[in-house]
Amino acid sequence: MAKEIWGYARVSTKEQNLERQLVELRQYVPKEDNILSDKQSGKDFNRTAYQKLKSMARSGDEIYVKNIYRLGRNKQMIKDELQYFKDHGIHVHILSFPQTMVNVEDERQKGVMELVTNLLIEVFSFIAEEERNNIRTRQAEGIAVWRNTGKTKTGRPYGRPRTQLPSNWNHIYNIWKEKHIKSKEAWRLLNISKNTFYRLVREHEEGRGA
Repeated sequence: MAKEIWGYARVSTKEQNLERQLVELRQYVPKEDNILSDKQSGKDFNRTAYQKLKSMARSGDEIYVKNIYRLGRNKQMIKDELQYFKDHGIHVHILSFPQTMVNVEDERQKGVMELVTNLLIEVFSFIAEEERNNIRTRQAEGIAVWRNTGKTKTGRPYGRPRTQLPSNWNHIYNIWKEKHIKSKEAWRLLNISKNTFYRLVREHEEGRGA
């Protein structure tokens, strides 16, 4: 079966224009029907035209895109898609990345294409891991700040709102702690629920009581 040459274009919204991408893709894709396009966010790959492209492309086929982010914007997912095409023998050419524009008909250049594809996969794998690490670091730093200040970056209180301690809390807590009364009697005297009682005990003993 003769190989097919495909093009894929994408913009994020229906209001955006695909024409610039289509003009460039037509220089490399002989059949107009083989240029597929989506007007949809690149947050994932659940797009009609893109999924059709994946279902139709076969080993030995070539796919042209304007730039790597026309595939999507999630680095890990881009890496996974590149790996998918590599595993299925489908060559991806990126117009903005000249190293991928080699002629795969030339046996001497097939090795170059393979090397470039492997490099792209490694680069996007590294970038994705760095992004995950940065997100985790920012989250940890943010939580630490919120715990210290008691507020989130929007100014809202951090964590579960504290319950105002009953006026007789210290007295009841102390005699309960000294085992003069049982827990059930303690929360009855405080006029609170069982769950609230144990939460207030925990907050009080952690030094976070109101």
